Amino acid sequence: MRKSPINRQLSSFLSYFCDMQIEVVKSKIHRVKVTGADLDYVGSITLDDELMAASGIVPGERVYIVNINNGERFDTYTISGTPGKGEVILNGPAARRVQRGDVIIIIAYAQVTPEEAAQLQPKIVFPNEETNLLK
Repeated sequence: MRKSPINRQLSSFLSYFCDMQIEVVKSKIHRVKVTGADLDYVGSITLDDELMAASGIVPGERVYIVNINNGERFDTYTISGTPGKGEVILNGPAARRVQRGDVIIIIAYAQVTPEEAAQLQPKIVFPNEETNLLK
């Protein structure tokens, strides 16, 4: 099927002004233990500030949670916790998706062009699974 002249112009315009974006892993905190679940809190995940800094995750950033124990996958946003305490606390409705002691993976994605994706080096941290502290 041939494109009409208007469709060709629109396609040319869009390719000139709009770069395609893809979503790739930017940061990952691999296998930490949930230290708390607070249903009555407003929402989010509270993370040890040292884990956030090491992984390049910032307060308020959208993150995806993968619960190893029950297979749940969901997203929320981050709140900075006390440095060096190993806090991993799910708050609000997300607290229903985990139990204290569950092992989770926390992933943050970035939207970049394919060219930027080729250069992106994700920050992945592997804390001690028992203490959630950096090794």
